[in-house]
Amino acid sequence: MSEEYEVHGPHDHAVEHAAAGHGHGGHDAEGERDPFPGRMAVMTAILASIGAILSYQSGNSENLALYYKNEAAIHKTEAANQWAYYQAKGEKQNLAELGASLAALAPNATEAQRHFAADADRYRQQKEPIRANAEALEKQVQADDEHAEHLLHGHHRWAQATTLIQISIALTAITLLTRRKWLLRTSVGVGAAGVVMGALAFFAG
Repeated sequence: MSEEYEVHGPHDHAVEHAAAGHGHGGHDAEGERDPFPGRMAVMTAILASIGAILSYQSGNSENLALYYKNEAAIHKTEAANQWAYYQAKGEKQNLAELGASLAALAPNATEAQRHFAADADRYRQQKEPIRANAEALEKQVQADDEHAEHLLHGHHRWAQATTLIQISIALTAITLLTRRKWLLRTSVGVGAAGVVMGALAFFAG
């Protein structure tokens, strides 16, 4: 018989603790039902949901940044290969032009000179598409690098927002135990800052 084990995050314990206090019918000094634990449970659940969304966006931005970094590396290699091919064509063109020049010095070498000149012209024409392709690949490398950097910047913002939400959840759990109003205000403030940071990351993306 197999058993399943579930690992809880810190916010899960805070929610369970708050819900337990609410579920056991917390009462104040006058015997009336105390709504504070329930409110803290709802607040923690909302913060945990926001934190989960921010954490997903942070991981997604990082993965996309790594993807574009990899694409940039691939295109950079392809561009280098194209430039090497371009150089090889240029060397063949130079040899053909040299052959045409030498053939011009020999008597009755019109056919050989025409042959070398035709080869040089062919290599010259073949070089242009190769050069254009290499330059296009280099532009793609630059675009991929810029996109990756933009995504990494967004990833840092998402991560900062997630951290603020986690701090807010921890403060909410402490507030539930201590019932300090200043802690509650701090928790709300930190949580609001996390939401704002997440919104900035979203609109910046």
